[in-house]
Amino acid sequence: MGLDTSHDCWHGSYSAFTRWRNTIAEVAGYSLMEPTPEEREKYFVVSKYPMIEWDGIEEKNYGGDWSQMPGDPLIVLIAHSDCDGVIHPEHGRPLADRLEQLLPLLPEEDAPGHIGNWRDKTQRFIDGLRQAARLGEDVEFG
Repeated sequence: MGLDTSHDCWHGSYSAFTRWRNTIAEVAGYSLMEPTPEEREKYFVVSKYPMIEWDGIEEKNYGGDWSQMPGDPLIVLIAHSDCDGVIHPEHGRPLADRLEQLLPLLPEEDAPGHIGNWRDKTQRFIDGLRQAARLGEDVEFG
């Protein structure tokens, strides 16, 4: 069991997706925080998470619905649920552009676990976002 998206963006474990997404956030300049005991209990948060303006994130954003694009398109990915929802084409295009900017900052070697090469995995996500946007389709998480 794990995360499978449409348009071949991601196929792999939830934990690998979390590690990949956290690495993307770190190379973009976001710090990672250890969850508090309260967060672990109330929200079932078990791993580190990127420090963004979580107070500004609405419930609908976790599933991919945004009234307006965040200042940093990467927030669409960081705040997204790891098990359901969509990334709409109008968010996928700028997210793909942002991920492309980060590619050279990612480690060149393979990641531990099921990620494989950091850059290849990220390029695959970018390619899937671009394909979906070209077709006017959502990237579906499931």
